Amino acid sequence: MARYAYDRLTALDNSFLLLEGPNTFMHVSSTALYECGPLHTEQGGIDMARIKRGIASILHRIPRYRQKLAWVPIEQSPVWIDDANFSLDYHVRHTSLPKPGDEEQLKRLASRIMAQRLDRTRPMWEMWFIEGLENDRFAVVSKTHHCMIDGVSGVDLMNVLMQVTPEFEIHDTPPFVPRPAPSGAELLRNEVLRRLQLPLDLVRGVRNLWQEVDEQQRDLSNRIRAAAATLGTTLRPVSSTPLNRQIGPHRRFDWHTMELEEVKQVRRNLGGSVNDVVLTIVTGAIRRFLEYRRVDPSDLEFRVMAPVSVRAEDEKGRLGNRVSAWILPLPLDTDDPKEQLTRISERTRELKASKSAVGAEALTQVAEWTPATLLSLGARNASRLLPFNLVVTNVPGPQVPLYMMGAPMNEIFPQVPLVDRTGLGIALFSYDGRLCWGFNADYNVVPDLSRFVSFLRESQEELLKLADGPTELRPKADAPKTPSKEVSSEG
Repeated sequence: MARYAYDRLTALDNSFLLLEGPNTFMHVSSTALYECGPLHTEQGGIDMARIKRGIASILHRIPRYRQKLAWVPIEQSPVWIDDANFSLDYHVRHTSLPKPGDEEQLKRLASRIMAQRLDRTRPMWEMWFIEGLENDRFAVVSKTHHCMIDGVSGVDLMNVLMQVTPEFEIHDTPPFVPRPAPSGAELLRNEVLRRLQLPLDLVRGVRNLWQEVDEQQRDLSNRIRAAAATLGTTLRPVSSTPLNRQIGPHRRFDWHTMELEEVKQVRRNLGGSVNDVVLTIVTGAIRRFLEYRRVDPSDLEFRVMAPVSVRAEDEKGRLGNRVSAWILPLPLDTDDPKEQLTRISERTRELKASKSAVGAEALTQVAEWTPATLLSLGARNASRLLPFNLVVTNVPGPQVPLYMMGAPMNEIFPQVPLVDRTGLGIALFSYDGRLCWGFNADYNVVPDLSRFVSFLRESQEELLKLADGPTELRPKADAPKTPSKEVSSEG
């Protein structure tokens, strides 16, 4: 039995390390707003001592959060080892807005925090507790590197950190005894042995490929067609737009909240899925924004990449990435929301029927054979030839109120990382009957981010108005008001 312990990163997890650069930060972030509740102190702040004790008492349930990266010599592939010098004070941080801080100030502070790269010599996560927010609230900006976590496993992590009732008891903190780390020579020897084993693993993988899926997916031709379609899509270039420029190191962050029932109303009355409705709202916003930037959207090949979870039920609670992707065009050539929704729904049904997400996942599995040097080269080239203009990720969350040590969470706004030449990323998280939208943008590529958010509100209202039924049957006074086009200040 080995005297040491470590975990190897998958090729997909490693790809998020390889994609990171001076201007691209591959951490998944969120900004959550809480009522102070029982964490309120007599001095008007929040009880950070209690917060740290509470986090320390449950951290043993998330062992990855006390692990850091090590590297196989020569091969330079990454592995996880326990951090013998782990310090909670480094990862849980405390700051404040000038009282009474408003949400525009919070957005600017969250933007700056998100634009700081995580330290690779330590466990790759941070939580920033921000007090001083108006209406007796505080915020938490969390950052976790994408190599550790995807959206769905992030929900599982939230279930560990949060509770469904206000009651919370802090238990004794279990002692942390780090496991011994392997030497460089031991890592290199094990990697050589692993590569010699790969041909046998391939045979077993092909056998399991037929056994792990249901009767319909056992048709291998479906997988071949799905992989071919995925390759075909990625080889076709997208149109250049004002959103697809060289990005810098600074960010803007904005958010929007809508009722989940409104989306379901559109789905019931006009068809499609919740995700189809979301993409239709995005289509209307992108079309308006491009016209505002004096670009004709009708002839553009504009595609979004929508991550799709391939996480099985028995994989819930495990960190790491189990995600594939759909790449689909937005119908920007029409300004009719009904037609946009119809065409998006037809395309997503085709992707489901073709097992496109399965095909994309099969392509990522090939990377497990690829040496780290070639993976790094491929990642750099891929970032220059992206087959999409925009990432839109929609993560289902809990539909009940959650509490952090008794403090109720009101809203949580996710942030998807930007890769080179994508100046905007959109992430959604459904929580307690609402859809919380987070917009992450490059500071210079999208200086008018608040204008884009106003266009998204207009697109949402237009679709809701159509879903309400024939407008002539409704009193004129009941018609939705046109959203304000005022641009909030950004700095």
